[in-house]
Amino acid sequence: MKIEYLHTMVRVLDLKKSIAFYELLGLKERKRMENEKGRFTLVFMCPPGQEDGHADVELTWNWDGDSGLPSDSRHFGHLAYQVENIYELCQHLMDNGVTINRPPRDGHMAFVRSPDNISVELLQMGDSLPVKEPWSSMENSGNW
Repeated sequence: MKIEYLHTMVRVLDLKKSIAFYELLGLKERKRMENEKGRFTLVFMCPPGQEDGHADVELTWNWDGDSGLPSDSRHFGHLAYQVENIYELCQHLMDNGVTINRPPRDGHMAFVRSPDNISVELLQMGDSLPVKEPWSSMENSGNW
């Protein structure tokens, strides 16, 4: 039996804000589907070089709102991405107003949250970077 991973879907309340957040992570819109009858939009976002659709996050936006979203999406778990330089990406996110919930104190792992409260784990590619300030002294902020 063959099985193949396709994507992860998350519901979003504000499509523009959510797209902007995932773009800050480096993802690009790969495909968009508007469904007039179902009154929803699907936006598939992927990392550069992975446009084959096997590393997508599917953002689902219901045009008439989605009051059924929980206030804390911890039941979902998290999305995880390896990044080239965790310190540079975390600084880029902070410079754009994203809270680093679990800073990369160890030069290896950090957590942030999307505008829809989805937990996103960032992992350093390869070996951990040398521990350095201000990251090593930063406290956790909120849940991750």
